[in-house]
Order: sequence, then C-alpha cells, then structure tokens
Amino acid sequence: MSLAVVRSRAPAAGRAPEVTVEVHLANGLPSFSIVGLPDLEVRESRERVRAALQNCGFEFPVRRITVNLAPADLPKESGRFDLPIALGILAASGQIPAGALGEREFAGELSLTGALRPMRGAFAMACGTARSGRAASSPAAAHVGTRGAGGAQAGGRSARAEPAALDDLPQLYLPASSAAEAALVPGVAVFGAAGLPELCAHLRGDGQARLTPIAPPAPGQRAAPAPGPDMADVIGQHGARRALEVAAAGGHHVLMVGPPGAGKSMLAARLPALLPPMTDDEALSSAALLSASALGFSPTQWRQRPFRAPHHSSSAAALVGGRNPPQPGEITLAHLGVLFLDELPEFDRHVLEMLREPLEAGRITVSRAALQVDFPAACQLVAAMNPCPCGWRGDPGGRCRCTPEVATRYLRKLSGPLVDRIDIQIELPALTPAELSVRTGEKGEKGEPSMAVAARVAAARERQMARQGKTNRELTGRETDDVCRLDAASEALLREASERFRWSARAYYRVLKVARSIADLAGDMMPNAGQIAEAVQYRRVFPAG
Repeated sequence: MSLAVVRSRAPAAGRAPEVTVEVHLANGLPSFSIVGLPDLEVRESRERVRAALQNCGFEFPVRRITVNLAPADLPKESGRFDLPIALGILAASGQIPAGALGEREFAGELSLTGALRPMRGAFAMACGTARSGRAASSPAAAHVGTRGAGGAQAGGRSARAEPAALDDLPQLYLPASSAAEAALVPGVAVFGAAGLPELCAHLRGDGQARLTPIAPPAPGQRAAPAPGPDMADVIGQHGARRALEVAAAGGHHVLMVGPPGAGKSMLAARLPALLPPMTDDEALSSAALLSASALGFSPTQWRQRPFRAPHHSSSAAALVGGRNPPQPGEITLAHLGVLFLDELPEFDRHVLEMLREPLEAGRITVSRAALQVDFPAACQLVAAMNPCPCGWRGDPGGRCRCTPEVATRYLRKLSGPLVDRIDIQIELPALTPAELSVRTGEKGEKGEPSMAVAARVAAARERQMARQGKTNRELTGRETDDVCRLDAASEALLREASERFRWSARAYYRVLKVARSIADLAGDMMPNAGQIAEAVQYRRVFPAG
C-alpha cells in the first residue's frame, strides 16, 4: 500500500494531545515534504529518517513522500516524530505490515544509526495514552491525572485502576531510556526499544525479537529518595519553625523578613519535607508537568513534591508561563509543591504583580492569538526578603545605615494587593553568637526533626480533608465562616486587631484560616482566643495589608 497511518502525541504543555502521522507515497519526482505546522526540529526529521533507514538496511523509497501531521492547527515540535515518520514510510512501502501499527502509539528521536535517543515528555505522553485508552473502553472510566491538565482533583482519590490484561491496555512504544518513567503511569502498556531494527522485528512478529512491556518497580524495589534537608539542622528561630509548621498544615503562603544569615532560605528548603505525601492523582499531575519541561522527569522524583527556586532576574514568561505556543512557568512547575522566591523585592515589580491571580485561584491562563492554555498553579509560595537594602534595619548593634525613606521605598517595591495575598508574614531576628556556638536546644539536644513535625501536619491535613475536602487556604469566605465559629472573646479580639491594623476583608479571612490551621494542629473543634492571637501575630509585618 502507498498510505500508512501512525499514532503519536505532541508535547503541548504537559497535555500530550494525540497526533496522527499520515505517510503517503506517490509517483513523481523524488521528494520528501512534511506538512502540519512542523517547527524546524520536525522538518529536520527528513534527514535523520533518511539516514536511519538506509543505515539500518531498509530501502528508502525513491518516490514522492508526503507526511501530514494532524491536526494541522496544532504546532509540532521536538524530534519525537522521527520514529512515527520512519515507521509510516516502512509501512507504506510494504517493508513492515501496516496492520501491526494498529492503535499503538509511537514516539522517539532517531540517530543516524537508527538508535533511539532519550526524549522529554514520556510521562506526559503515557498519561495521555492512558486517558485515551480508558475513554475508548468506557466513557465513564476514571481519568488519569486530569489535575495536571488544569482540572480539579477528584477529592484525593487514587487514579490507579485494577490490573487489566495486556491486550486490553493501549500500547505505547518509546526509546528504552525514556520508557522507565512512562511505566509509572497505570493503565498503559509501555514498551522500550533500543533502536529501529529491534522495534521493526517486533512489529513483524519475529519470535526471538519480541519486546515485553516494562513493569513499573514495586514500592519496595524503588530506590529510596535521598534524604532531604531536615528541620533539626535549623539553629534557633523557634517562632519561624512554628510558623512554617502552621503554613504546612493549612497550605498557607509565607513571607519571611529578616537580616542576612537569619535562616530564611534554610527554612524554606525544609518545607517540602513537612508536607503530606502525595496521593496517586497528585503524583501523576506533578510528574506529567515536569516531564514536559526542559529539565524533564526522573523516576527517582516520583511522589516527591517539587521545590522551585527561580532567580530574581527571571522574566514574566519564566515565572508564570509564556512563549508561543504557551509553555508553563515556574509557578506551574511548582504545582502541588513549593515555589521559593528569595530576595523578593529584587524581582521586577511587573513580574511579581502577575502572581496575584494564580496565588488566589491556583491556576493561570496563558492566551495567545490562536491558542489559550489553562495551567495548574496550586503551589505554596514561600518568599524571603531583607528589611532594608543593607539588610540590618532594627539590628540592636546599629549596623543599619539606611534612612527611613530608603527603607520605606525598599518595602514599597511590594504592592499592597500582593502582600495581602500572603497569609503568614513573620520577622526573623539575627542569630546571636551564643546561639551559634551552642548549636543545640535548651536540653542539649538538636531541634525537632522534620519527621515529627510532618506527623502533626499530616494529622491536621486529615482533619481538613474529612471536614471540608480541601486545605484551609482554599476555603471560600462562606466556608471559612462555617468552620470558624468563634466565641465572644475570640470575635472581639479579631475585630479589635482588624480595626487597629486596618485589614482588608481578604486579610481578615486569611487570619481566620490561619487560626483554623492552628486549631487543626491542636485537634480543637473551633479556634479559641489564644489561637486567634497567634494568627494575628503572623500578620504584623505589613499591618496596613
């Protein structure tokens, strides 16, 4: 036959939409053209495919070859279409059986020798394949990782289905070096091939060259993740440690203000270890986003909450997403993890203002002339800054040389609406020489380890999920009123603080949510006056909101 159709997928912002590769051989002057909105990398596939077929001993048709990548309005990028194009040419020229392609999906970049090179986005592609397979088998089947494509998480339910027979699963063929990460996705049979000859022998049905699906490693067989930073390493800063525990319990955003060397970056790096373990849906969502990014995804990162710390010179596109077609930014790559912004006032003010909506809504929409993409951005923001340009304002030793006007101008680099969206704002004092020399607690022991704090955080999160199905930070105003019914003393204290510090309605409710998280850590039904007072203390760095 002179026409072959091969299924593949495009790396479009972690969604991996389906792409149909149609190859047609016609009589006429020899030519090789690729249509369907390919970029330069895809157009260069012509030379890689030609050399790979010839070096592997296949016949390259001396005919008019037309390759169509459908749909035509979807931009195609990267070298992952090399393998589908090569297989399409071989099937159209009768060198492999066209029926062997069937509903299988293929992706991979070819070297000139026919070997398959690693590719990014393998995990995201497997998620898309599994979703398509389940939708085809049952319209009511459970979805796989839809939160990673901008949808809502299904109440923390597991996306893993019951084991199915191999013939009932959609099949995905990838380079052997990229298949391990894709095999983590349930509901899809992943095959890894080292090169084009090996894969073609499998498709022809050669008995001794059959590929077998890659089995995901069992939980006990997976390599244990390297131990992360531990809270026990933090010297002093008991107030900041407590604030970080409250933030982890309720998913609250945090701003730390303090002099250089106070431990702001050290504390921020230890927040991921305090957060509860990822559910199956959350792990799939996070891995699919990271897989499609420039850094890629490794199986060793499975179920690890991302920690992103972009430099303050980052552009708006790098932080919130951009380019054409739209690509996710750091706030999306930190989805379900932590986004750490050190030296917050040094970021461009315009860039920081773009964080307002995603911090509130947990998602961001990037629009271009012909395409609009909704990226998830449900991350936890941790920001750090100095109190003035020199960093020593308020130091008892009088080291600060900044005038009040200079310090005020420095703080005003952050707009009120942005600061208003940060739930917990704390000041960290400089460590004294006595604290640094002892390096242990009052009883001669190290500080509390992350494991002990994480256990309390997990218990508090379980209370929130059982009560409202979401973290306290995600509560609406009406939901906050329902779960924070204060007594007269607590209500009077909160009202007095709100009037004194001139809080906005948003700040008022954020203090209530923080108090709710403190109560969850203590196991209390409702916040009391002491917990309201503690929540108020976390809101005094920028009292005017």
